[in-house]
Amino acid sequence: MALPSSGDLRFPLGEFVPPHVITPRDVRAWIHDIAECPSRMRAAIAGLSEEQLDTPYRNGGWTVRQVVHHLPDSHMNGYIRTRMALTEENPVIKPYTEAAWAELEDARTMTVDVSLALLEALHHRWVRLLDCLPDPAFERTYVHPEMGRVPIGLQMALYSWHSRHHVAHITLLRGRRGW
Repeated sequence: MALPSSGDLRFPLGEFVPPHVITPRDVRAWIHDIAECPSRMRAAIAGLSEEQLDTPYRNGGWTVRQVVHHLPDSHMNGYIRTRMALTEENPVIKPYTEAAWAELEDARTMTVDVSLALLEALHHRWVRLLDCLPDPAFERTYVHPEMGRVPIGLQMALYSWHSRHHVAHITLLRGRRGW
């Protein structure tokens, strides 16, 4: 699948821009992107060697392996935030230092199969939850210390973009390298 590129290797799809208006149709499309993320990531890394998995997607960037491990790390946080917003009134969430997580030994060296399986299971569960929600539930919020109040609908836009963003890192690297 060809992905548009912004020309910036850090943000191949451009930086995330929060939508001004969120419709139920938008939310359903973003949930579809989230549902497709595990298979798109699996396709993006199919056939890569260990050496290729340990190649940074850009100078100074994470390796493909770190990107693969980052997705379930990030999306587990998103899943938990969703559940908190659905069960608590405006809970304050705890951010995490994703760059530090990516430097932990497991993210730098572990087989990607573990994180792919985790991503598949996590997204299956997350999408099942999201598909069961009535439209007004997507207006429930959590409080991010840096972003302020985040409605679940906006969170879906962010994780849709995030899913496509990291797949694009890998597919564009493959294209540049002829892999």
